[in-house]
Amino acid sequence: MEPTQAGVLDESASPCPRFAILLAAYNGMRWLPEQLDSILSQVGVDVTVYVSTDKSNDGTHTWVCDMADTDPRVVPLIYGEVFGGAAKNFFRLLRDVDFERFDYIAFADQDDIWIPDKLDRAHRHIVSRGCDGYSSNVMAFWSDGHRTLVNKSQAQVKWDYHFEAAGPGCTYVMTAALAAALKHCVINHRRRVDEVALHDWFCYAFARARGYRWYIDATPSLLYRQHENNQFGVNSGFKAFQSRVNQVFNGWWLAQVRLISSILETKDLILISRLDKSYRMALFGLSLCAWQCRRRLRDKLFFALICWALMFKGPGND
Repeated sequence: MEPTQAGVLDESASPCPRFAILLAAYNGMRWLPEQLDSILSQVGVDVTVYVSTDKSNDGTHTWVCDMADTDPRVVPLIYGEVFGGAAKNFFRLLRDVDFERFDYIAFADQDDIWIPDKLDRAHRHIVSRGCDGYSSNVMAFWSDGHRTLVNKSQAQVKWDYHFEAAGPGCTYVMTAALAAALKHCVINHRRRVDEVALHDWFCYAFARARGYRWYIDATPSLLYRQHENNQFGVNSGFKAFQSRVNQVFNGWWLAQVRLISSILETKDLILISRLDKSYRMALFGLSLCAWQCRRRLRDKLFFALICWALMFKGPGND
């Protein structure tokens, strides 16, 4: 099947919710077949999987095209661009896929395994709770059989979206209305959006900043594979902690906070915009707001501590 910018769905009405799955791939042949099978086997829903493959050397795109020849639910997008990371690839999917005929849009990584009712469960929560966006906890697993719950379902707080995502982006499900508004933003701010390092953080921030309702489900919706090639995996252990600290002190963290806030033109947390003119006072103010800036207790405490640490360090490269 020849790749297209966006697939065309059957015009006939469907009794099941219709999902457009946006899957970003890169050198994915080791895991992609199992993941795609878990997506196509979802119960109670109709799925169409749009695959954008970053330029690869393991035959991923060829395999996806072969799959599309046998299953019309698989739609490869035009191939050849180098994105250099998952975020740009997902932003490409948001720009290029036509959402008009779908009820929901969901993100997918290439190496997970979806639980069979993942999408049906998301649909039921969105309908029953009247929300626009959905994410969930995940069950991380390793090749040695070890598993651990990744808990991101703590209660949302007033300003958490300025500083963190709503869990792994591979659990995200959005209504077509939210996705259409997000697409408009991504297209209109393409150059700056492509500087955003974490698409899941940006999408959650967009939804919350624009007044859309979001629900984070405590029940894991997928098996979250951990391996040496994860771009972003489970943030646990000393190395992960060290990496987070480095991102704070090398300026990356605050730069991303400012970038996302600037693109979305958020006004609810004025302290972010004051970082440019009153750096230390703004950080002091943020430290006092820590309880409303992160969801998890230890993250609230860490947030306050890093605000104080950056106050003493001074602006530097931040």
